[in-house]
Amino acid sequence: MPEQLWMATSLLGRLENLEAEIERLQAKNTRLQAENAELRRRLGMNSSNSHKPPSSNGYRKKRAGSALPKEKRNFGGQKGHKGKTLCAVEKPDRVVVYLPKTCKRCGRSFEGERAQRVVKKRQVFDLPGPKLDVTEHQIGEIECCGCVQQGEYLPDVRASVQYGAGVRALVTKPSVDHKMPLEQICCLFADLYGYELNSETVETALEEGDELARSLEESIVEQLKQVEVVHFDETGLRMEGKLQWLHTASNAWYTHSFVHEKRGEAALRSEASVLKAFRRYAVHDCLASSFKFSACRHVLCNAHLVRALQGLIETGSEWAKEMQTFLLDLYKYASHSPPLQGQAAEEKRQKYWDILAKAEAEEPPPEPKPGKGRPKSTPGRNLLRRLKEHEDAVLAFAWVEGVPFTNNQAERDLRPAKVKQKVSGCFRTQQGAKVYARLQAVISTCRKQEKNVYAFLRALFAYQPVSLLAG
Repeated sequence: MPEQLWMATSLLGRLENLEAEIERLQAKNTRLQAENAELRRRLGMNSSNSHKPPSSNGYRKKRAGSALPKEKRNFGGQKGHKGKTLCAVEKPDRVVVYLPKTCKRCGRSFEGERAQRVVKKRQVFDLPGPKLDVTEHQIGEIECCGCVQQGEYLPDVRASVQYGAGVRALVTKPSVDHKMPLEQICCLFADLYGYELNSETVETALEEGDELARSLEESIVEQLKQVEVVHFDETGLRMEGKLQWLHTASNAWYTHSFVHEKRGEAALRSEASVLKAFRRYAVHDCLASSFKFSACRHVLCNAHLVRALQGLIETGSEWAKEMQTFLLDLYKYASHSPPLQGQAAEEKRQKYWDILAKAEAEEPPPEPKPGKGRPKSTPGRNLLRRLKEHEDAVLAFAWVEGVPFTNNQAERDLRPAKVKQKVSGCFRTQQGAKVYARLQAVISTCRKQEKNVYAFLRALFAYQPVSLLAG
């Protein structure tokens, strides 16, 4: 009997140990499954379901298209598109007449004779042979009223031998607008004009252009402060071996850019920032520092939200699918209809919060952390918190006329800087990056206002009055 009691006690002890081991293994399995799901989510991240740029997709991954609905269009030019076909001119620069050499019947030579009439014509548009035009500027003097008086050079004539405004504009445009390295610009100039241009000459032209564009930048900033909607964004730049940030503020008519060593509040409160003095609708990508400026009305980029929701959908989230459909349907409606008001707006708002209520039940609560610090939340819980806290900023595109669905304007204005780095490498100095930012913003504004960039730069370097005021 004591032996049987001992065996029963031993079995109970083993059973308790096994149950504890099973609980431990189940907890470990749950943790490993969560880690595995998180790793799979990270491996599946691309530009269509996260904040990652398209360049991070890699060559082997399928190209991710836009999550926004696209209109079905036929191939070719669309209705209302203005063509840019080359058209013949009434007065060509040169005329060449082609005559037969001899008569096909009698063999008489037609050399020296003129055509009786022109029966066909074709026009060829080509470049003249490239050649630098050298102008000698001389100071003359005149004696009058008992004193000798001399003329004055133009403001851009400063040295005994120098390159003119046209050359300085020509080397500035490929450097800033076309992202060419200095060595390639010098090589191109030598091939075209036969003059060995030094890279220091290009750098000097860029520095001069930067100084001349300072007043233009100030006028752009003042114009942006007065418009109804401005897009804000930032991107990283490598300079002097360190990461710094290129910030932009822009709309369809103006672009302003500046370089700062910080990404957040310090940069947004700096002297070059537009956001600190802006009072209307500011569109951005939910950078936390942006919300510290309460004088403006905030608008979130819904393209980022749609991509984040897509990432949750790929992990099986039901509420994310419903919210993505809701936002895209509302975007499609707002694109062709006036802003929602009254009862219609309240119905949409209620639908928005109904989906968030489902999300609250579906998303697991934050995991408590030992010690201090915010409990760890899932990506879905973090996105849910963002949608709750910034409801008006998310839905502003449907309530306010002229407020966009995305922040694509700012992203397009930042893209040239990324191309510049890919083509020419990093910026070797912070001053070089600042020069690029100012001149690129001026050139971008020129293009938005359909001004000829080269003609504008040439006038700028010639110290002629130029303006970037739209209208």
